Amino acid sequence: MSLNLFPLTARVDARNHLEIAGCDVVDLAREFGTPLYIFDDAHLRARAAEIRDAFQARWHASRSLVLYATKAYYSPYVARIFKDAGLGIDITSEGELEIARRVGLAPDKIYLHGNNKTPTEIRAALTLGVTHIVVDHLDEIELLARLAEELRVTPRVLLRLAPAIDPHTHRHLATGIAESKFGLPMRTGMAMEAARRVIELAPRLTLVGLHAHIGSQIFDLDPYRDTIAALTDFADELQSTTSFELQELDLGGGWGVPYTEGENSLKVDQVAEAIVDTLLNSKFKIQNSTSPTSDLQSPISNLKLVFEPGRALIASSAVAVYTVGAVKEIRGVRTYVAVDGGMGDNIRPALYGAQYTARIANKMNEAPTTRVAIAGRYCEQGDILIDKVDLPRVSVGDLIAIPCAGAYQLPMASNYNLIPRPAVLAAREGQARVIRRRETVEDMLRCDVDE
Repeated sequence: MSLNLFPLTARVDARNHLEIAGCDVVDLAREFGTPLYIFDDAHLRARAAEIRDAFQARWHASRSLVLYATKAYYSPYVARIFKDAGLGIDITSEGELEIARRVGLAPDKIYLHGNNKTPTEIRAALTLGVTHIVVDHLDEIELLARLAEELRVTPRVLLRLAPAIDPHTHRHLATGIAESKFGLPMRTGMAMEAARRVIELAPRLTLVGLHAHIGSQIFDLDPYRDTIAALTDFADELQSTTSFELQELDLGGGWGVPYTEGENSLKVDQVAEAIVDTLLNSKFKIQNSTSPTSDLQSPISNLKLVFEPGRALIASSAVAVYTVGAVKEIRGVRTYVAVDGGMGDNIRPALYGAQYTARIANKMNEAPTTRVAIAGRYCEQGDILIDKVDLPRVSVGDLIAIPCAGAYQLPMASNYNLIPRPAVLAAREGQARVIRRRETVEDMLRCDVDE
């Protein structure tokens, strides 16, 4: 059976066990317990280089920046890998900012996002030297100007626009539609009003660019083309009526990742080519030149392009491993395979119907014989990790391995039912190390005050 959805180094070893980076997953589960998340170090590094190079090959390297969308999953381990690859980050909290500080990421490679940034978060970012703030609403502008004045800094501002573009994804993942809670609506005139307010506050604030993130799990290139057209039209209108000059264009991320067999995905080369070709053929195109590295001066020749992949960088780099604790056959209805994790470490299926597949890590080459549902251990009927998957005969004690576990699982993990969150490993060249230890009951109760 195919291992396409598993990390780069995944293979089946001589014992018929799943192996990641030369480490037998069954042995890792025995040593570190389950639920267990295992990241493939080589996969992460290769993926970061692949995405970085895809855009830099099509746009001048010094004017192309890939930011990792930290909400997908952020830790000191991940931060160091992406820093080494030359990536920046986009953040939405002090916690994400603190990890960047601890690993020594350059402040000019940090972009602060958020639809409701607190004064504390903005002040912390500006104090650290973060240069780029992505403004999401009108009320934020005066707050940002006041804090910039207080700290005697001049942040570079990008406006997050809501271009009313349908990315054809789950409604909870569509972030550029007209009714989105994110961004400044373009159709209502709010975006233009925000731009004029920021320009009026110069030199305390400097408006340098436009940003749009239209959604996640997008498998169609047309929404990206439409977004570029909307943003460049807006920039053209703004430049014709004000002193604004478009210096940065941040096109977000969101291209889809396959989670189940047979699901197609956009290749990063396809995305990079479509974005750059669309931009070069827009009204901002370089006259008499087909190269973005031309010395000709034009609205696009010095434009900095910014991209924010999160899921596409990290989703397929990890595997979640669970131990089967019960097999419940309801004759004529379905068979439940109950595992020791669930919605506490992966809320995505319950939250918006995300679909996964699975293999039995200790029976990798055995043929499927039974259709089952993988049920979590939490006290909710909706705690079903996988509604239908075909597996070999499942027994208590078997290990269920679910690929594509690197994004939006650990960062949204909870302590529902007061159950500790799982351990996380990084595997490389036959060695595995703990990058986040398993939580304990004492950890969970540390913040409670018992008077």
